[in-house]
Amino acid sequence: MKKNSAGPQESRHRAAGKSGAARVGKIHPVVIYPYRQPAHFKDLGALYQLIARLDGERGRYARPITVIDRKTHYSHEKDPKFMDFRTNTVAKHSDILDAWCVDTCQMWYAGLGMASERGGAGDVYWLIPGDFNYGTSVGQEVLGRLHDLPEIVLELDQDLCIGEIETDHNNSKQLIDTYGTFALLYNWFPAEAQEIRQFTERPRSEFFAIRHGFLNDLLRRRWFAYEQTVVMLLEAVFTGKKISRFFVGNISDIAEGRESFASAMPQVERTERVLKTIWRERSQADGEWTERYRSLAAKSEQVRRTALVLLQNLLS
Repeated sequence: MKKNSAGPQESRHRAAGKSGAARVGKIHPVVIYPYRQPAHFKDLGALYQLIARLDGERGRYARPITVIDRKTHYSHEKDPKFMDFRTNTVAKHSDILDAWCVDTCQMWYAGLGMASERGGAGDVYWLIPGDFNYGTSVGQEVLGRLHDLPEIVLELDQDLCIGEIETDHNNSKQLIDTYGTFALLYNWFPAEAQEIRQFTERPRSEFFAIRHGFLNDLLRRRWFAYEQTVVMLLEAVFTGKKISRFFVGNISDIAEGRESFASAMPQVERTERVLKTIWRERSQADGEWTERYRSLAAKSEQVRRTALVLLQNLLS
């Protein structure tokens, strides 16, 4: 499939163009402040230059929201640089939501939930992760076109648009998704996994935009503290939602450029737990589900073990 960051060349239902789009609503930016405070503010400074511009375009964008985990705040409340950035940059250009969260996906839940209560039908919610290298030259280029992500949903009447980071086949995130995420998806939900792979190679992406109606459906049912993007993609396929992708660019949230095996292991294990839970929830109406579950769980264990062996060899 042709890669083009300017628009959704690949979508679940090809849009005819703006003339067929739904009512134009507002875009709600939701920034997820880094769970671990970076050593410098170069990347966050570049990101909040974008947030300041969005905050100045109230006809197009709602007031941005920034979610900050309370553990992050209390770990740095005596750091004058952190407090100055929080007060004079973050709070100046966005509304801060302080929340106690177990992980990043719970920060998403809090921020998107707050935004959805401010929004309405036709609006779009744009998740912006804060822990990428936006201060680099490539990061600056990404920030210059990142607004295309929610505009794809808004103007082409999509339900979900996944932002896909550009990587090569040796990239650690690519390896984890290939040998872990997708391998497990094909075990538990083979038909849905095949469809998801038509739209993205990054089923755990932190970049996405989502339409008001679909977001409200998701907010009102189980929300997972881990791997929520995978959950959203599965639910979109289950319910026939319109999916697109946007090529973000070659940016990274890994300071050293490559994840360790110790970091990859819990990611694979979390994905398996989430998929098991979703399968059970969808299958318990079937009186014979327990035998099917045991069979799939045994295969899943083999998939997980194989993935971890391969990742240990590739990431060590």
